Amino acid sequence: MSFTQTVLLAAFAGGTIFLGLPIGRLRRLSKGWQATLTTAAGGVILFLIYDVLSQAVEPVSEALHSFRGGASANQFLEYAAVLALSVAFGLLSVTYVTGRLARRDSGTSISPRQIALGTAVGLGLHNFSEGLAIGQSAATGATTFALLLVIGFALHNTTEGFAISAPLSGVERPSWRFLAGAGVVGGGPTFLGGVLGYSFVSPVLSILFLGLAAGALIFVFNEMMAVSRRFSLPMVTGMALTIGLLAAFGTDFVLSAAGA
Repeated sequence: MSFTQTVLLAAFAGGTIFLGLPIGRLRRLSKGWQATLTTAAGGVILFLIYDVLSQAVEPVSEALHSFRGGASANQFLEYAAVLALSVAFGLLSVTYVTGRLARRDSGTSISPRQIALGTAVGLGLHNFSEGLAIGQSAATGATTFALLLVIGFALHNTTEGFAISAPLSGVERPSWRFLAGAGVVGGGPTFLGGVLGYSFVSPVLSILFLGLAAGALIFVFNEMMAVSRRFSLPMVTGMALTIGLLAAFGTDFVLSAAGA
């Protein structure tokens, strides 16, 4: 697969995030529907935390297995340190930035718009690592696998667009400009990762961005659950969280069965 084909496919995989963004402009929603959409998006985020951490831990576990087999411990220690520091930095940096924004706006809590931006940042870091996987697969000649990755990531990014915009639905109607910007932040890095991944393979870089994404998404999930609790509808939010989580897992299982 050529470089041009790879970056175009990576751009397509990231671009599908825009399909889920218009839900943020829904108006006149009841309290129950607002709670349902916000918490279902939290379920998607919870799955993504699991998915991102699973991908990040895999090379660390492989390095540990090699160490137990007699190899040097240096690679394991390097990978483990990168993972731990990137998760911590991703979580704490997003917490700090959004806290500063809240204080600047004379507020004491994170607004739905700030949650949406935090989600977009976390997903952007995640999607950068997905772009790396697409680029690396194409560069090494695994064309079929690269195409399957594109299809899988494109479908997942559709649900990620929903996760960005759902907290805004019925609360404050975002402009199309804001949604477009959030889509670029969340989906654009897939393209950048495809460009970089085609050029060289770096497990450390992949672990770094997966760790940053995990940290940012942990922050987002915590804030979404705080918003959900304010609706005071525990059964509704509990069911919505379950539905969002199972829907995300179901999509992943379907893609895995198809070979993606």
